[in-house]
This record gives sequence, structure tokens and C-alpha cells, in this order.
Amino acid sequence: MPRTAKTAPAAPSTMKELKDTLWKAADKLRGSMDASQYKDVILGLVFLKYVSDAFDERRTAIRTELEADGYDTDQISELIDDTDEYTGRGVFWVPASARWGHLAENAKSSEPERPIGALIDEAMDAIMQANPQLAGTLPRIFNRENVDQRRLGELIDLFNSARFAGQGQAGQTGRRARDLLGEVYEYFLEKFAAAEGKRGGEFYTPAGVVRVLVELLQPTHGRVYDPACGSGGMFVQAEKFLEAHHGEGADISVYGQELNERTWRMAKMNLAIHGLTGNLGPRWGDTFARDLHPDLQADYIMANPPFNIKDWARNESDPRWRYGLPPAGNANYAWIQHILSKLAPGGQAGVVMANGSMSSNSGGEGQIRAEIVEADLVSCMVALPTQLFRSTGIPVCVWFFAKDKGKRAGEVLFIDARNLGHMVDRAERALSDDDIAKIAGTFHAWMGGESDAAPSVYADVPGFAYSATLAEIKAADYALTPGRYVGAPEVADDGEAIEEKLAGLRAELERQLSESARLAEVVREQLGRVM
Repeated sequence: MPRTAKTAPAAPSTMKELKDTLWKAADKLRGSMDASQYKDVILGLVFLKYVSDAFDERRTAIRTELEADGYDTDQISELIDDTDEYTGRGVFWVPASARWGHLAENAKSSEPERPIGALIDEAMDAIMQANPQLAGTLPRIFNRENVDQRRLGELIDLFNSARFAGQGQAGQTGRRARDLLGEVYEYFLEKFAAAEGKRGGEFYTPAGVVRVLVELLQPTHGRVYDPACGSGGMFVQAEKFLEAHHGEGADISVYGQELNERTWRMAKMNLAIHGLTGNLGPRWGDTFARDLHPDLQADYIMANPPFNIKDWARNESDPRWRYGLPPAGNANYAWIQHILSKLAPGGQAGVVMANGSMSSNSGGEGQIRAEIVEADLVSCMVALPTQLFRSTGIPVCVWFFAKDKGKRAGEVLFIDARNLGHMVDRAERALSDDDIAKIAGTFHAWMGGESDAAPSVYADVPGFAYSATLAEIKAADYALTPGRYVGAPEVADDGEAIEEKLAGLRAELERQLSESARLAEVVREQLGRVM
């Protein structure tokens, strides 16, 4: 028998309301699950909904095409199950037992033949078997004792009835439902990262930080690499940049590596949801211990590797240490040199690092930094504001590298963006579109390239941007902290003569001294009365 109907709340009218509604419903399923398992359950469901919607969308298109060509019902029934018609268009083949409609029908039944969790596990198996590129990727944890089967069924009901089609901002109506599921997946990743605190930083980089890298590098073609790819956020933002500039995801080839098994699985699903075919290696693995892309020469590298790792797979004879052997107690310069070793001629990179990397001299880091600077590989240094990461209070910066700096050879651009951003709550700061445009526009003006936000001609801005020569950097002992170079911001001239300002300050000081003396006398009188 079907469940007793309840009065449904008003349908969400905006994408934000839809995402919030789904998150609140998903949160009810948490129960006795630990955070990582709960995350796998929810993101697995979003992925299952995505592949099924994409399959149904393609199936409808095939039927429409065949009908237009004059095929009859029997012919269409025979041809519509040709797997090549799906996989050839980048759509995963979804067996009948794994389709969302089948699962939703069983979720509505109060007495299904088998628990809904068992059906979902079987659906995951069927999809992985039908699509070898997903082998070992999807979670099979839905029929465990600590997963509330009733609430799992209710969540499937909600996903089934949610109005994905037609959601979005002005001008976005008609967007495919599966594109919007990609937004839901990203939103859930962000919410999980916030909920897990420090551990959330292992798989999620705030979108504003990623956009700084993407907007400066502008990856429009070629090979894009991330050696510590987390859940794949760098690749997703690169694809969005292409889309905004009328390119296609097929214009870039994605390569990545991730140490954590669960995070690697999340990245594989995230790429699939966004229509990106990526090579993340046959499995998860340590970038230092076993480079899964040893021969890769990338056109763009974007990375937010874990900061200040003390225990890492250090091999003193590794050919990647071209500019010096990184210290055993900190992997920061190992990450930097690994990334430099992967850059193709003309390649560019952006790497998020702890601020200490810009000036540290411990363990030979200062000498490594000097060698990299003298090789003229550093194009720009950006100091970011605090509290951009919920997972760490460590201030961060972004190093930008370029194999060919063109007319800016022998110079480095320093940008001090520490005063940008706004607080979204008591714990987290975010960069606005204007903040990101200001940083990116300054860089592209300096490089002499094109940018929507770039001024026509670059000029140093006291307190914000300064173009330094290698000689100036050498004189500063190769420290790359932007604050050392940009100076203090100019103070606006209010038109008041200095003599008038001094006279006004003197009068104000005398007034305050007089008031202080008066209050001191009042205090003495009060003390006299109580003594």
C-alpha cells in the first residue's frame, strides 16, 4: 500500500530554495552514520539521479529522431536500446533496474519486495558493470543497518518530485535538469566541507579561491592538471570558465591525482556529472610516492595541495627536485617543484600555499625559492585575505608560474588582496565577483593580455599591486611576500592645509586634556565621600 499522503509544502521557487530543501531533507538521514559515510550516501544518490536523468533525456531524443525519420513503434523499440547511441554521446548506459523511475516506484511502496537500500546497491552495481570507466567508483552502502530505510525512501521521493527543470537565474529557464543536479552536487560538497570542519578542507577548496586561479590562468584549451585534485573543483570551475567564454569542455583534457580513496570517488562522480572526461588514474595514490602521470606536460596546472605536510614520501634522488632538495619536515617546496616539473613549454600554473612559503628559509627552502626566482618562473604572487577556508586559520597565498612571461620577463607582479572579501558569517569570508575581477584584471593588464575586467594599461597601485624586478627581489633576500613590495595605500588629500590640521589637532588635544582633568577631580570628590 502507498504511504499516507501528507500535505506537501510549497514547491521551492528558486534554485537556492531547492538546494536548501534537498539539504534539509538529506540531513534527516544522518542518523547513526559517521560524517564520511553519510556524505557518500547523499552524493551517491545525487549521482544516481544525474545518470538516470541524462539517460532519459537521451532516450527521449533518440525516440524523437527515429519518429521524425519515419520509423514505426516496433523498429523504435528495437533501436532505442542500442548502447552506442548513448555512450557515443557521453551518456552512461543505465540498465532498467537502475533507472530512477524504477527506484522511485519502489520507494513509494510501504511493502517493497526488498529494502530500497538493497535496490540502490544493486543499481550501483549494474551501472558500474555497464560502464567500465565507473568501475570501483560508486558507493554500495545503502542497505546497511545504520541507514534508515524509511527516510532513504522519503529522500528518493523528494528527489523524484523536485522541479529541477526550469530552475535557475533569469535567462536560465530551460536548462537541463542534469545541469542543475551538478549545481546540487557542488552545493552539497560545500555543505559537507563546512559540516566536517578541518577534514572538509581535504576535499573542498572554496569556489572563490578556485576562481582566482581560473580567472588568472584562463584555461581555454589543452591539458589541465591538478596533482591533489580533491573532489575535482578546479576542473569544474575550468569547465564553467570555458562555458562562459563560449568554449566547450572538450577543448580541455583533464588529468588529476588524489591520495584519499573516498575523495577520489567523489571527484570521479563530480567530473561525470559535469560532463568532463578526466584521467584521474586507475585508482587513488600518493603523488610523491607514485606519480600516476609521469610523462604529462600540462598547459595549465591548478592546485591546492595540503599545506606543511611533515610526513611525506621523500626520495632524495627524485629528478623533480631540480631547484633543490625539499626539507623532510615540510612538503611545500616538493609540491611546487612537482608542479614546475609538469609544465609544458608555454605552460602556466597557480598553486595555493601557506603564507610561510613566501619567506621561509628553513631546511634550504630559501635557496630553493631563490633558484626558482632566478629561473624567472614566478609570474605573480597574490596574498589572500584570512578566513577564506573554514578548515584552517592559516593565511594563504597563491603562487603563479609561467614558462614564458613574454614582455614581462625579469619581473614579478605582487598583489596584496588581504583587504578584499566580505564576511558571510562569523567564521568565513568570501570573495565577490568584483574582488576576483579586480585581481584578475590587474594581472591581465600587467601581462598585456585581454580580460573583461582589465584596465587598458597597467600601473602600480600603492597598497595593492607592484611590479618588481628580479634585482629588487634579490635585494629583499628573495622574499615573495606582497606586503614588502606594494607599500602603503595612498591617503586621499582632503584639501586641508597641514597648518590647519595641526591647529585642529592641538585644539582637540587640549580639549581632551581639560576633560580628563575634570573627570579626575570628580573621581577624587567621590572617593572623599566614601573614605
